[in-house]
Amino acid sequence: MSPAVTETEEHQALRSAVAALGRRYGRDYLARVAREGGHPDELWADAAKLGYLGVNLPEEYGGGGGGIAELSIVLEELGAAGCPLLMMVVSPAICGTVIARFGTEAQKRAWLPGLADGTRTMAFGITEPDAGSNSHRITTTARREGDEWVLTGRKVFISGVDIADATLIVGRTEDARTGRLKPCLFIVPRDAPGFSRSVIDMELQAAEKQFELVLDEVRLPAEALVGDEDAGLLQLFAGLNPERIMTAAFAIGMGRYALGRAVEYARTRQVWQEPIGAHQAVAHPLAAAHIELELARLMMQKAARLYDAGDDLGAGEAANMAKYAAGEACVRAVDQAVHTLGGNGLTREYGLASLITAARVARIAPVSREMILNFVSHQTLRLPKSY
Repeated sequence: MSPAVTETEEHQALRSAVAALGRRYGRDYLARVAREGGHPDELWADAAKLGYLGVNLPEEYGGGGGGIAELSIVLEELGAAGCPLLMMVVSPAICGTVIARFGTEAQKRAWLPGLADGTRTMAFGITEPDAGSNSHRITTTARREGDEWVLTGRKVFISGVDIADATLIVGRTEDARTGRLKPCLFIVPRDAPGFSRSVIDMELQAAEKQFELVLDEVRLPAEALVGDEDAGLLQLFAGLNPERIMTAAFAIGMGRYALGRAVEYARTRQVWQEPIGAHQAVAHPLAAAHIELELARLMMQKAARLYDAGDDLGAGEAANMAKYAAGEACVRAVDQAVHTLGGNGLTREYGLASLITAARVARIAPVSREMILNFVSHQTLRLPKSY
């Protein structure tokens, strides 16, 4: 199914323009940057210069005035070219969205223009060692002392902290009326005293490093709190739904890249009288992978439209489904692509072998497929809760 069926002419033009940028860099560029331990600064700067990084942010703060629908197109097309920017999921999609929706005027002016033009980046810290996918078990706490907040806790698998100017930390404050802990969001500058990081040694080779964070009595001014102290989960999921949609875009782009390499190979690789793509045992699995990627994209587009329309409840369900579908489709597309190339699929020349590991990320993060199935069975199908 062509995007033209479901997308406006503006979206098609955006898709085409981003694809052109992606082709200028490609898989070889991103692989080289990762091997050298660097960051895709050149691609990030070019994407910012063209207005792609802030396409979802308000125009009055330097953004493009679009939404997650537009931002997901950018990430998908860069992924399809072999050079996705993981920090797009974090900096403009999660942090930019949360600040744009709930931040004070001062916070918006301080952060949104920089997030839009690429001169500033933010990381997002929610995952904890003992909480996993259960955001209700977060133990990072924030207590009020006069005009300051004091944060204490740990976070793990936080992307890009080394290049981020600040990290949007999910902590919990105590409700004075009930004594219960409720989630709140805080902007923690990278050089805040008591805020330290250490690299997690990952088998996955990527330009974006993963970190463990320690917050040891980190003192923040009152204005570090984003939004209303009593809003709780509403503000948190304002960031998590875009995260799921953008993860779907990341996965779909990766799957499209792998499938494209496999199709190109199957059209030209000749062992008998005909190219191997003429054999149904090769062609049909590739066709099935294409179908699954297209179906996942449709759910991603639905989720993005619901979110941009302000339907947070509907977007939550669709975003989880999109992330699940895209993760599964990506893994199968990569697996079939490698299988199609045989031994060549494991060589550095074709750039597919490293995707075997990378594709699994979309199944695991930011929430596992099992937790999504729990969500759908309980919230959508109204089956008894199992956890």
